Amino acid sequence: MERTAGKELALAPLQDWGEETEDGAVYSVSLRRQRSQRSSPGEGPGGSQAATLAADTFLHYRTSKVRALRAARLERLVGELVSGDPEQDPSFVPAFLATHRAFVPTARVLGFLLPPMPPPPPPGVAIRKAEGLDVSFNKNLRAVVSVLGSWLRDHPQDFRDPPAHPDLSSVRNFLGWAAPGGAEAQEAEKLLEDFLEEAEQEQEEEQLPASWAGPSRAAQSPGPDSPEGCVEEEGPELLDFSVDEVAEQLTLLDVELFSRVRPCECLGSVWSQRDRPGAAGVSPTVRATVAQFNTVTGCVLGSVLGAPGLTAPQRAQRLEKWIRIAQRCRELRNFSSLRAILSALQSNPIYRLKRSWGAVSREPLSTFRKLSQIFSDENNHLSSREILSQEEATEGPHEEDTPPGSLPSKLPPGPVPYLGTFLTDLVMLDTALPDMLEGELINFEKRRKEWEILARIQQLQKRCHSYRLSPHPPVLAALRAQRQLSEEQSYRVSRVIEPPAASCPSSPRIRRRISLTKRLSAKLSREKSSSPGESPGDLPSPTSSLSPGSPPSSPRTKDPPPGSPPASLGPQGPSTKQTGQALQVYI
Repeated sequence: MERTAGKELALAPLQDWGEETEDGAVYSVSLRRQRSQRSSPGEGPGGSQAATLAADTFLHYRTSKVRALRAARLERLVGELVSGDPEQDPSFVPAFLATHRAFVPTARVLGFLLPPMPPPPPPGVAIRKAEGLDVSFNKNLRAVVSVLGSWLRDHPQDFRDPPAHPDLSSVRNFLGWAAPGGAEAQEAEKLLEDFLEEAEQEQEEEQLPASWAGPSRAAQSPGPDSPEGCVEEEGPELLDFSVDEVAEQLTLLDVELFSRVRPCECLGSVWSQRDRPGAAGVSPTVRATVAQFNTVTGCVLGSVLGAPGLTAPQRAQRLEKWIRIAQRCRELRNFSSLRAILSALQSNPIYRLKRSWGAVSREPLSTFRKLSQIFSDENNHLSSREILSQEEATEGPHEEDTPPGSLPSKLPPGPVPYLGTFLTDLVMLDTALPDMLEGELINFEKRRKEWEILARIQQLQKRCHSYRLSPHPPVLAALRAQRQLSEEQSYRVSRVIEPPAASCPSSPRIRRRISLTKRLSAKLSREKSSSPGESPGDLPSPTSSLSPGSPPSSPRTKDPPPGSPPASLGPQGPSTKQTGQALQVYI
């Protein structure tokens, strides 16, 4: 075989080699090729540069074996954490720590991980440092300390178990014996102090008078019999503020909530339990993000529909402003509020307002179409996934380059993703792959795939830390005070604004969508059917709200909208099947 001298063969740097079974554990084996050096025959240490570039140059490669644990029993998985195997897949430890709660509680992992400790000393006698032990035990001890340090730093909430926090106490005692004064022991001490301080703050808040909590959401929500679906509010409304002010405050809230999301709560096996009886406390940080998403959607509905006396041009001005706010969210790389706003504007109660959309200017409509294309549901939402990947690949500003209290005008940090995309992928993954394999082996290959998604969430959370947005209390107060309309109320008010026509053959077909989670997990299903034209593989647009007592779907299916806006004016994305959809939020 002839080839040009000095050229490298186009070989993959990592090649699959097969599987290995060792002590009941299954490993996938790959060979990693790394170029080590270039040399020529007869070239010595003092060879010239010309000799290095000679036509008879040889390429030297070093091949190493990489093993990835695919399936094993729990004892073997825990042992792998501290094995120190040079052939071990580097992603094993972070993948295990991030996903272990899906198949084993923290306390049981610690039971396997922590070696036996000597009995506690008598009162007044200090704990002696672990020394004088054999080399192999000390090596294992250091590995355990290292894993515990990573665990405490990356997943501190795994050790939260009030009021005594027994798992953290066990780790704290062990580190005080094995590595007194070390960074890991200090981390455990600090974490325990933080947990105790949080408990004190919660107790103080519980003792505050109820009148200090401010007006409740129920007091601000319209009554079910309200003809206008709204209540009188004092102070400026949300749309009285500028586009930049509203978009930046929405981004501020989304950044704070997304940064607090515990990735393990996004796991399909955890998130899919949220509707079960007694599961109200499941995934609280994810629920908070979903609640904010629903709030933004409700604000759009309330501001557009909450004043039935407006003329079509006046309502069009509100539509245009929300489109501009959505565009500003896109510039801020806030895909969460962007999706929430678009979901409301594309919902049946707003989409059916033919006269209002007809009064919207050409430029905002063009912007709306372009933004809608981002979240097209075609090809598994390929467009939004590609755009998010491109945004991730774009390096944001460094913290030292950003003055406090300001936002870079050219390249903001982030992005803030639409979390529903990751939740969808994790639910699908949990449904498609089994937890256990033949021989009672834990399917860790499934956990590794889940970790790839969770690691991406963590990376996005780190990038969100570089946002420099300051809270603007008047805007936040207006956001909290904004009238909220339920789906049933919004549709009723919409029919008051523009009464339905007796016959309208040109109306777009209203597609009923059901939650992806409910479609994939029949045991959790509440809705038993979908539209005839819907493929089981389709991923939903924002899906049904998590709030209990959801309104019935009959208003949006029995009474179709009285006609779609003209093709050149209507709020449509790249496909008509995206328009006029029922208001649905998250999965």
